[in-house]
Amino acid sequence: MSTGAVTRLVLLRHAKSAWPDVADHERPLGPRGLRDAPEAGRWLRDAGCLPGLVICSTARRTRETWALAAGQLGIEVPVRFDERVYAAEPEDLLEVVSEVPAEVRTLLLVGHNPGLEDLAVNLAQEPGDAVDAEVMGRLSEKFPTSAIAVLACPGSWQELTPGSARLTAFAVPRGAAPRLRNSPEGH
Repeated sequence: MSTGAVTRLVLLRHAKSAWPDVADHERPLGPRGLRDAPEAGRWLRDAGCLPGLVICSTARRTRETWALAAGQLGIEVPVRFDERVYAAEPEDLLEVVSEVPAEVRTLLLVGHNPGLEDLAVNLAQEPGDAVDAEVMGRLSEKFPTSAIAVLACPGSWQELTPGSARLTAFAVPRGAAPRLRNSPEGH
């Protein structure tokens, strides 16, 4: 990849999980997560953020998030499940990203907080205008479940350093809650 080429790093935090009496790594998605994960996939598709590769944590909630999001893309995407993404610090995530082949132009990383939020804030340049500042402000305030941050990264994956990327989008896709038949809102 030439130094002038721009790649996109897309960070997707897993959807809302349930809290059954299981090890943290084995926690499944909860009802809200099951609604939000497909909506995240629709957002990725509609925003044109179709990845060339997905690297996903091995945790159950991230795998389930990716499976539901992937079903909305309309294309098959290669996915790698990497245990290093689970409970990773930003430096660990950056190491995983640095191993991505140069041919991959859009990389989707499906993982956890605080690692994803810290990575996004760390990589993002100072906002250049009011719109950039607003997007960065929302990201810095909170990176909730199902949140998606998109960073434009000049150069190769190996050249990513703090402040080298531009935050181009931040979204928190949410699926519609089911309407109850007997509720006033359901009529």
